[in-house]
Amino acid sequence: MGRARIDIRTIVPLALLAVLVFGVPLLSADRYLLKVLTFVGVNVIIVTGMALLFGYAGQVSLGHAAFYGIGAYTSAYVVTSLGWPWLAGVAAAIVLTSVGGLLLALPSLRLKGHYLAMATLGFGEIMRVVFVEARGLTGGPDGFSGIPFPSLVGISIDSAGGNYWLIWGVVTVVLAFSANLVRSRVGRAMRALHGSESGALACGIDLTGLKVRVFVISAALAGLAGALYAHVVGFISPSTFSLHVSVLLVAMAVLGGTRSLAGPVLAAILLTTIPFADAVIPGLSRSALETIQEWQEDVYGLTIIAVMIFVPGGLAGALRRISALGRRAG
Repeated sequence: MGRARIDIRTIVPLALLAVLVFGVPLLSADRYLLKVLTFVGVNVIIVTGMALLFGYAGQVSLGHAAFYGIGAYTSAYVVTSLGWPWLAGVAAAIVLTSVGGLLLALPSLRLKGHYLAMATLGFGEIMRVVFVEARGLTGGPDGFSGIPFPSLVGISIDSAGGNYWLIWGVVTVVLAFSANLVRSRVGRAMRALHGSESGALACGIDLTGLKVRVFVISAALAGLAGALYAHVVGFISPSTFSLHVSVLLVAMAVLGGTRSLAGPVLAAILLTTIPFADAVIPGLSRSALETIQEWQEDVYGLTIIAVMIFVPGGLAGALRRISALGRRAG
């Protein structure tokens, strides 16, 4: 994929992220807060893959909830029913979603715009039906229960703080990998593809090959997130991997903006915590929380509309403007 090297622009943000997130369990033992932030970390992993696909390569997928579900059910089944170790289950989830991403990408990524979106939407709906009907593997509409906690070297990670550290440790690795990727030759090719397909083609870039590779990476990250989610929660059902989830993931990527990893990560944190506002806003009343949860989809829509009107480049555009103003002031 070309040579990539870690520079100061990668090291400093990741170091700050590590200090910030890994210190949370030391400052608060609130299990509810740690659970919510664990879910945030899972979504950050998926949205990082979406940022590579949408924000850098300019491709839209409405089927990523399907890869999320494939990863979750694969790891849950091989660990619970076949007795595989937890790490082997996670590896199986990544491999299967990568293969699924490849099989979907080869025919569909020759499409553009809303045709591509409709193809991935169809895939997502097919997999939703499979999750419901394949009762022997998925538990059907009743869901798959009894999924064991993650375990390393025979030690079960069954505490809220342990799950939090595990998920955010994976988040840090995923962000480091993605940051290096976008600064490599492949990353420059992705930006060229997003800017102009004809221009990228004129520069000798293999468009189809590039799209397929990015789609496979994005699908693999969704599968990784699904496997982690299944073992942290202990129960999964088809409703967890619905079209609504795919649309929410796209909304996070759009709200985050293009040519950025930080923007989509911030968007994932914002939109994931909205239904759990009482975990991050001390003293929030139950009635206020119920109102937020009842209107959460409207809040998502209004937030995106407001950002598109006032900050057309999304959160990434806002961050770039702030950075530019800071350099001018300095």
